Amino acid sequence: MARNAFHLVLGQVVTTALAIVFSATLGRRLGAADFGLYFLVTTTVTFAYVVVEWGQVQFVVRELARQPERSGDLLGTTLAWRAAGAAPLAGLTVLVAWGLGYDVRTLGLLALLMLATLPFFLSQAYGLVFRARERMDLDAQVQVAFKAAALPLAIGALALGGGVAGVILAQGAAGLLALGLAWLRSRALHLPPLRVARPAWRELLLGGLPILAIGLAVTVQPYIDVLVLTALVPPAPVGWYGAARNILGTLVAPATILGTASFPRLSRAAADPAQFGLELRSALRTLLGIGALAGVGTYLFAGLAVETIYGERGFGPTADILRVSSPSLYLVCIDVLLASALVALGRPKALAAFKALNVAVCTGASFLLIPWAQARYGNGGIGLVLAFGLSEVMMFAAALRLLPRGTVQGWFAADVARSLAASALTLGLFLVLPPLPPLLGVPLCILAFGAAAAAFGLVTWAELRALADALLRRRAAAPVPPPPAR
Repeated sequence: MARNAFHLVLGQVVTTALAIVFSATLGRRLGAADFGLYFLVTTTVTFAYVVVEWGQVQFVVRELARQPERSGDLLGTTLAWRAAGAAPLAGLTVLVAWGLGYDVRTLGLLALLMLATLPFFLSQAYGLVFRARERMDLDAQVQVAFKAAALPLAIGALALGGGVAGVILAQGAAGLLALGLAWLRSRALHLPPLRVARPAWRELLLGGLPILAIGLAVTVQPYIDVLVLTALVPPAPVGWYGAARNILGTLVAPATILGTASFPRLSRAAADPAQFGLELRSALRTLLGIGALAGVGTYLFAGLAVETIYGERGFGPTADILRVSSPSLYLVCIDVLLASALVALGRPKALAAFKALNVAVCTGASFLLIPWAQARYGNGGIGLVLAFGLSEVMMFAAALRLLPRGTVQGWFAADVARSLAASALTLGLFLVLPPLPPLLGVPLCILAFGAAAAAFGLVTWAELRALADALLRRRAAAPVPPPPAR
């Protein structure tokens, strides 16, 4: 798991840097209003493609981690499923947006983005095989290639006056490059021939449905959020909130990486409660530290992040949204892994039911808190993240309730206390220190938190040595299965 996470972290470092430059370029070139429009269409299309995906990400990874010889049938059928489902969903997405009263420009951008996203969406199907075989390095290569291609193409499109439409076309071209690379990398694994198999099609339909329910419940939240926000506030606050979501997405990325890296192992250990508990504890201890550090760092350096990426003049209020989000960021990092654990255990239906209730609570609170925050602070995004924080507390409690009895024991409460104590000590240190320049303040925050985490026992020397050994050990040459007989 450590090696998988290491490869994903390396890829994430590169893609995060590229994504920050990409987002900064868009924010500075488009302005808050058009950036908000871009955020609206990307959030809508992301939700639409979750429907096309049909729970395949975790279902296919879980099945191929257990039965790698089925790669040809499941990958071939997944590719066909995705290609066939994109067109009707594009039409339905535009129709729904038209019914909600969006203008012609927004409708056209939605249709264009649905089409442009398809190549990269297909490349991600190959990533399911890479993850199942614990070749996270191949998955990371495809992700990096997409970001690396999209950035210069988007900058060129903006320089030529292409606006939001030009950026979308640039992403489509980058997706084609990523798809070609994914196909080339898959050949090195000597997969069985790709087939569209009727049994696999039925299996994706029935097996992916419970996981789809979770995916819809998770992605419908930001979709509803942006719809409610655009209905209740002017365009600029939508752009501020979109910028904050981009930064928060970057901060949550380490938790997503660890959840992705640990999912195959959790899936294989699901039948052994003792082993499953060990795998979950190992990942959770790391995530508690990541989440706590992310929350403290966000609160302390929100203004610096916004000024560096988007500029203070157009996006200054984004920093207030980030500061208010910092406590809920801690819970989000933990909930990402708990959700993966529940899917690995085969409990997606119950998780989806709780998530649906969570969405309803968050939406109801949003209708109350967004107008209040807009009237009081001129920034409705603050109200939206307050509503989200309330709902995330509920989701955390529900995930713990759904885990089998004995999976999470006294060690979890103790580790939570250690992480919160390290956060409080770090925050207290910075509150008594005079203002520090960023080049000194950011490293000092990381070092102070690390020292506090070690002092409270959240991180031990034995764990650090084990991690270093796993990362530095040369990968043994894995036996490559011969090509299947024809």
